[in-house]
Amino acid sequence: MTSLLRRPASLAASIAMRPLHQAKSSKIKVSARPSMVFKRPELGNLGLRSFSSKETVTITYIDASGDEHPVQAEVGKHLLDVAHDNNIELEGACGGELACSTCHLVFDQVFYDTLPPKSDEEEDMLDLAFELTETSRLGCQIRVTKKFDGIKIRIPDDGY
Repeated sequence: MTSLLRRPASLAASIAMRPLHQAKSSKIKVSARPSMVFKRPELGNLGLRSFSSKETVTITYIDASGDEHPVQAEVGKHLLDVAHDNNIELEGACGGELACSTCHLVFDQVFYDTLPPKSDEEEDMLDLAFELTETSRLGCQIRVTKKFDGIKIRIPDDGY
């Protein structure tokens, strides 16, 4: 009986230790959550939240007290990750999984109109945000592009 209980764990361990090409060919489903980053030297970086270039633009975060924090943001990174990389106080409690509204940001109307449309899931999470505006978005859902150069983004008061 003991060997039967150990077998699933050893099977899972042997599957996890297989090279990625073997896992795909043996009908094992390989999946990744958006915030996971898999680093395998032979395959490069497969993380879904890591699509960025070394090209940067300047954006300015304005905190709840009105202080401005200009930062260099890598094109392709999410605004939440840019904030964290630059020690900007933007919580992102769910780690960018679109499961909270703590990376809530407010844009100027003119710039907001150029952003990609919100998903239904983002709309649902924004309903939970403090100081919600017509130009509110979640930082985990917006990737930096070249057109972000020079913009100012307001971080609303989180209510605490």
